[in-house]
Amino acid sequence: MSNEQLDPRPSPAHEFRADGPGAILVGVDGSTSSMRAAAYAAGLARRQRCRLIAVYVRKGSPAMVPLSDDSGAAALTAIEAQDEVEREIREAFEAHVPELGIDARLVVRTGEPYTELTAAARESQADAVIVGRSAKVLHRIAGSLAVKLVRFGHWPVTVVP
Repeated sequence: MSNEQLDPRPSPAHEFRADGPGAILVGVDGSTSSMRAAAYAAGLARRQRCRLIAVYVRKGSPAMVPLSDDSGAAALTAIEAQDEVEREIREAFEAHVPELGIDARLVVRTGEPYTELTAAARESQADAVIVGRSAKVLHRIAGSLAVKLVRFGHWPVTVVP
C-alpha cells in the first residue's frame, strides 16, 4: 500500500467544502442592532462563501384584524408600520446584496420571532444564527430572543451589539 492510501486526512477539496458554515441565518427587524447583525452576517457569508438567509418576522396577521373597533384601527396601524419596516429591509437588501456577490435571500414570516427564526433555521439547515442585541430593558429580566436561541443550543449564536 502506498502512503496516500494510508493517509486518513481528507483531500484539500473536501476540506474546503466541509470547513465553515454552509448557511448563515440572520434575524432582522429594522432596528439598528439587527441591521448591524445583517451587515456582519453578510460579511461573514462573503468571507466563508456560504448562503445567507435573512429573516424578518412580522407579528400578527392581517386576517386576524377586527375592523369594527378601536383595537382594529390600532392593529391596522401596527400592520402599516410592519409594512414600512419590511419595505425598508427589502430595499436595503436589494441595494447591498448584489454588490457583495453572495447567495442571499430574504424570508418574511409571520408569528412569534423565536418560533419563526428557529423554524427557518431548521428548514434552511443553517449552521449559525446571528441576531442583534435587544434594546428593551424588560428583556434583561425576562430573557431576550438571543438568550432563548443560546439556551436552545442547536446552533452557534452570535449577538451583535
